[in-house]
Amino acid sequence: MRYALKPLHCRPWLLNGLSAKLIESHYENNYGGALRRLNAITAQLEGADFASLPGFNLNGLKREELVALNSVILHELYFASLGGDGRAPGAFGDVLARDFGSLDRWKAEFAAMGRALGGGSGWVLLTYVPRERRLMNQFAADHSQNVASGVPILAMDMYEHSYHMDFGANVGAYVDTFLRNIDWKGVATRYEDAAKVEPLRPLEQKEFGDVPGVAAEEVKAMIEAGRKVQFIDARPKHYVSRTQDIIEGATWRDPERVQEWAAELSKSEPVVVYCVYGFHIGCQTAVALREQGFDAKYMKGGHFAWRAIGGPVKLNA
Repeated sequence: MRYALKPLHCRPWLLNGLSAKLIESHYENNYGGALRRLNAITAQLEGADFASLPGFNLNGLKREELVALNSVILHELYFASLGGDGRAPGAFGDVLARDFGSLDRWKAEFAAMGRALGGGSGWVLLTYVPRERRLMNQFAADHSQNVASGVPILAMDMYEHSYHMDFGANVGAYVDTFLRNIDWKGVATRYEDAAKVEPLRPLEQKEFGDVPGVAAEEVKAMIEAGRKVQFIDARPKHYVSRTQDIIEGATWRDPERVQEWAAELSKSEPVVVYCVYGFHIGCQTAVALREQGFDAKYMKGGHFAWRAIGGPVKLNA
C-alpha cells in the first residue's frame, strides 16, 4: 500500500459547534474511503501493461487517481485547518491584509464562496501562488480543479457530508462555524513553508551581462501614461520584410546599423528596444546603445510579448 493514513489532526471534542460524530464520520468514511480508493487505483496502475492498456482505460484510471489523491490531500488539510478559536490570526493577519486589502475582506470573500457552493459540492481553499508570491481564495470542484503550482494552506470542505449531519441544509451556519474553528497558528506555519516555494525561474540573458530588461506591460503603461520613450523595433531586416505589422508608436531601425542611427536618438529620454522574441538581437542593440551613453533597455518577450498582452499594432508600411 503506497499511501498511508494520516492520524486525525484536530481534537473533535474541542471543536465549537461541530460534533464529534460529524468529524468521525467524515474522517472514517470520506477521508478513509478516498485513501482506500487511491491505493486500489495505484495498485491497478502499478500492475498495468501500458503497451496494451486501452487509452480509455488509462484515461479513466489517471483521472480517478487525480480525484482520489486530491481528496486525500485536501481532507488532511481540512482536518488540520480546525482546532483553533477562529479569532484574529495574529501577525498572519498582516499577510491577509496585504493580499486581500484587509482581514475582513478576506473573510467576506472566503465565506461568500462557501455559501455559493451550498447545495452543490467542492472546496474553498486559501492558496499560496508562487508565481505571484501572494495568497488567493479559490474553488476546487470535484477535487481536481486546483491552481497549478498553488500550495493550499487552509481548506473548507463544502461537500454535504461535511455539514449535513449537524446543519442540514443550513450552509451559512456551517460556514460561520468553520470560521470560528480555524487554527490560525497552523495556517501561519503552513504559509511560512509555502512561501519558500520558488516560482518558475525567469529567463536570464547572462551572455549580455547586466543589460536591463523591461516587461511589455510596463512599456505599454508608460506609453499610455504619456511618458516620453523612444520605442525602437530592432527586428532583423529579413524578418520585417516579410511581416505585416509593427507595434504602434515604434520605429523600425536596422539592428546591423545601430552605430549610424544612434546619433538620431536623444540621450535625455529613455530608449526601449525590442526584437522578435526578446532574445539576442534586442539585447545586443540595447547593449550597443548603452555603450554610447543611452538609457536603453530591451523589452522582455519582444514583439510577440506585446501581441500577447493585446498591445496595439498597425500595418507595416
